[in-house]
Amino acid sequence: MRHTKGLVHWAQMSKITACAAAAVDRATYAACNGAAFSARKRSLLIRALVACLVASIPSPARAGSTVDCHIGSYQLSDGRVIDIDDATNGLLRWRTFTGETGRLTRRSDGSWASSYGWTGRPDGKIVSFSDCAKGEIHFGKIMGRRIAFDVTDTTFESNGTKLVGRLVMTKGSNKVPVVVLVHGAEHDSARDTYELQRMFPATGIGAFVYDKRGTGASGGAYTQDFNILAEDVVTAMHQARRLAGGRVGRIGYQGGSEAGWVLPLAVNREHVDYAIISFGLAVTILEEDQESVALDMHFHHRSAEDTRKALELARAGEHVIETYGREGYEAFDALRRKYSPEPWYKDVHGDFLFFILQLNKQQIVEAAAKFLPGTPFRYEPMPALRASTTPQLWVLGTDDLEAPSAETARRIKSLIADGKRFTLAVYPGAEHGMTDYELDAKGMRVSTRYASGYFAMMRDFIRDGRIGGHYGNAEITRPEAH
Repeated sequence: MRHTKGLVHWAQMSKITACAAAAVDRATYAACNGAAFSARKRSLLIRALVACLVASIPSPARAGSTVDCHIGSYQLSDGRVIDIDDATNGLLRWRTFTGETGRLTRRSDGSWASSYGWTGRPDGKIVSFSDCAKGEIHFGKIMGRRIAFDVTDTTFESNGTKLVGRLVMTKGSNKVPVVVLVHGAEHDSARDTYELQRMFPATGIGAFVYDKRGTGASGGAYTQDFNILAEDVVTAMHQARRLAGGRVGRIGYQGGSEAGWVLPLAVNREHVDYAIISFGLAVTILEEDQESVALDMHFHHRSAEDTRKALELARAGEHVIETYGREGYEAFDALRRKYSPEPWYKDVHGDFLFFILQLNKQQIVEAAAKFLPGTPFRYEPMPALRASTTPQLWVLGTDDLEAPSAETARRIKSLIADGKRFTLAVYPGAEHGMTDYELDAKGMRVSTRYASGYFAMMRDFIRDGRIGGHYGNAEITRPEAH
């Protein structure tokens, strides 16, 4: 069972907002009143809905706090690098470049106890920190020191909107590759939440991170207009190049989820050396929902006839959503009444169908107008991909329920066969966010770690323009040699 199961009731939204406010980890919203959300594993529309719900919730204070001073990347004496990030509410999260991760809870003696992945299950690791000025860590019995970076905070303007960003560079004056980190559909400040802004520089890669318009400290209104967002991406790249100056070697983009629609537009507007799309899509938003409903039926072992009915319901609901409740409600409502007694009905979720399953027409009209303005439901990404001359790395997971990967993988493979300089890596068993998972006692997915080799694969593509031979269990399709 997917970990985002549960119908969102219009009348329950204030309760869900309260649940989100009480979440103990940026990566996971706890189940609340029958509706469970994961902030890290969020499709375009789900992210937009949650964004609107939690936008008014104040973030935990960061500046000057003891927890805040521990955030950073640390070089351990055994050669490993450990990144420490905020996990909200006084908690921390550690990550390694090989994909292991855990949540840290402070103990009464000042040390921190780790739990495995996102499971909450103790893993036996104990972490301690020196005072903030020393910047030392003990990860178990291994000592480490915080890695110093050259950090430049900046503001820049894109189409009249002020955007706020940050360049993080390794110390020195040598040329290095630079990556511009591009947002998904989340509402969080990327500068506060993107661990890759440290993890890449710890391997010798410069990183530029910025708050997308309408989020964090950036101005403007939150939007899902892919063309506007692509313009912002290009402007951010210019700012990164300007700030890094003569140190810029290769420069390009990395982004996940929604970025799969935005980055192909950006790379066609101005040359960059590469683009990395993680758990993105090469289908329309409506097709995404259809594929997600089909996966719901597949993972619940429903029959072909059940799947046919579920997709019929989904198409009707998608038409209602696409027209903001103005068309198709009667047909959708009739199917909803017809199929709701059947056993498979409770397993239908999709990427946004669940949002309207228990709403009446007026509630749908009000909710769609408030939460989904300007959503490009029928944007077709293939023309931009066919026009691209930029080398691209696509990294997908077979078990991704938020951005189902099968058709996207097929399309990327077809572009590779046509001579595009694309590389496709598909991780069996990985879900949205490129994480592995286990099932808890209730059959709910709980993430355990990042897919083995995922971070290293991106590092190599940024640095070298190609990847090596082996990255965990990734199944790799490569372009023909030029």
